[in-house]
Amino acid sequence: MTQALITVRRAMPADAEQIAAVHDAAWREAYRGLIPGRELERLIARRGPDWWRAAVLQGSRLLVLSIHGSIGGYVSYGRNRAASLDFDGEIYELYLAPEYQGLGFGARLFRAGRRDLADNGLHTMLVWTLSDNQRAIEFYRRLGGEPVRRANEVFGDEKLGRLALGFGPLGG
Repeated sequence: MTQALITVRRAMPADAEQIAAVHDAAWREAYRGLIPGRELERLIARRGPDWWRAAVLQGSRLLVLSIHGSIGGYVSYGRNRAASLDFDGEIYELYLAPEYQGLGFGARLFRAGRRDLADNGLHTMLVWTLSDNQRAIEFYRRLGGEPVRRANEVFGDEKLGRLALGFGPLGG
């Protein structure tokens, strides 16, 4: 019987190529048909290995899902960037390679990021998602998120709706 070694750990500079590959595959799978094609390609292209390496070296809070030493997903997080919303922290991005979706790994990454935020005094948090991304909305609602704000974001020539889901204190 073979056992898989699956861990969630801090990202290292050497992970940059694999994180970029997860980002590429996950964004294509999640946003094809939601974000206009040319804009989607531009957003993916700007997040290559050099971008991720720099993010790690600059101290970005970034955890990866390591499966037998290969990166299957990541979560990035930190302080809430929306000053008008009364939440301490924010999950900026949480993505899994398509082959690891639906297996509970996203919830595992979410909990690890949320726990680290709480351990650093950021007890409430939020996450933004596109309003048309029903799969993401359902995922975050299952984890306890409640809609707290709607906004818009421009992608190329198109304005898309965004939804913020808020999370109260852990255990609260």
